[in-house]
Amino acid sequence: MTIRKAGGREPGEESEVQARAGARPRAVLCLSGGMDSCVCAALAARECEVYALHFSYGQRTEARELRSAEAVARLTGVREFLPLKMDLFRRIGGSALTDRTIAVPDAPAEESAIGAGETPVTYVPFRNAHFLAAAVSWAEVIGAKRVVIGAVEQDSSGYPDCRPAYYEAFNRLIAEGTRDGQIRVETPLIGLRKSEIVRMGVELGAPFHVSWSCYSSETDACGICESCVLRLRAFRDAGATDPVSYAERYGTAGRGQTTKDA
Repeated sequence: MTIRKAGGREPGEESEVQARAGARPRAVLCLSGGMDSCVCAALAARECEVYALHFSYGQRTEARELRSAEAVARLTGVREFLPLKMDLFRRIGGSALTDRTIAVPDAPAEESAIGAGETPVTYVPFRNAHFLAAAVSWAEVIGAKRVVIGAVEQDSSGYPDCRPAYYEAFNRLIAEGTRDGQIRVETPLIGLRKSEIVRMGVELGAPFHVSWSCYSSETDACGICESCVLRLRAFRDAGATDPVSYAERYGTAGRGQTTKDA
């Protein structure tokens, strides 16, 4: 796996615009290092030569997510890994993930309440548009026709940029605003429940053990933020064991079950 550094291609590296005879089609993957993008990486690797983008945008778990994304990329056979750093979201604030003055809330006492109310404070305003714009730009350069992102609408926190209509609109924008209009954003998980995503990942051999979903901790996952709770529920409902270590477990009768997982 090549990790792209600042300044473009390394000396001797092939031109990105040169098509190679007999090569598999290329795809650009938005790789956060989380559970969903981990499964997308394993899924895309079956058919495509994968070029993975990772974004460090001032999120609380920035360093941990980068390590996870690099590990997922290595274990799924990504051709090239391009880490990008952007300071915009940290500077404008407005999200508990990027603004230290806004606390990351615990998940609601009732799991069914997750995603049922107002948009949560963990939403990063219009974040995915920035990610997709960078991915489409890279896709144009390397000749990829597919951009893959692990957006999920079911069993989610209810972010507005994780809805099918959002990606349908973005594809219309790409058709109008790129050279040949042939690039498409694909969301292979968007209609699945989290438990279905876990089952798919298990079947694909996705490296869940190096993925990271927690919003607030970079050591043991907290186990009580919405992202942790959704992940724990997904593994539970799928009848699978989550290999990640948690400081606490959100129990069916309430939080506060302290545990250490292998």
